Amino acid sequence: MTRITIPTRDEAPEASKPLLDAVHAQLGVVPNLFRLIAKSPAALTAYLGFNGGLAKALDVRTRERIAIAVAQVNGCDYCLSAHTYLGLNLAKISPEEIALNRSGHSGDPKADAAVAFAAKVAQERGHVSDADVSAVKLAGFTEAQIVEIVALVADNVFTNLLNEVAKTEIDFPVIHSAEAA
Repeated sequence: MTRITIPTRDEAPEASKPLLDAVHAQLGVVPNLFRLIAKSPAALTAYLGFNGGLAKALDVRTRERIAIAVAQVNGCDYCLSAHTYLGLNLAKISPEEIALNRSGHSGDPKADAAVAFAAKVAQERGHVSDADVSAVKLAGFTEAQIVEIVALVADNVFTNLLNEVAKTEIDFPVIHSAEAA
């Protein structure tokens, strides 16, 4: 059961309504996550700005792979469900690849370095080794892209934590992090 009431668009604070309208214009729907964040116009503004900026980071497949890995690390069924759906339907990632992403890996060698690094950053709360940073550099990622990977982890950790605190109702095909990929 949801711990924090998720408002409809009309129940959201006035300052959140235009932001929710923009989400609807972009996605065609407003997922429960966005309506939950809309409880706080400040949080929604911040989230949309950070998330929008990161839409230019790396490529969509790598972003979704990272989101899946981080959701699995954090045990967030809402985000795992949402990003599995987006991975399959938007990024066109195969079910086999998604299973690898959930384990912190990828079948693509370069993506594997990014996903493994992101999973390690999430698991270790940033306390990674020199070897971890070197591995992602050796795979061909620039220092700017390493910053982007960490930013993507942070973005996903926020939504993972919020959805776990709120116990947000999943409005995507449900995937459970506790179940094998």
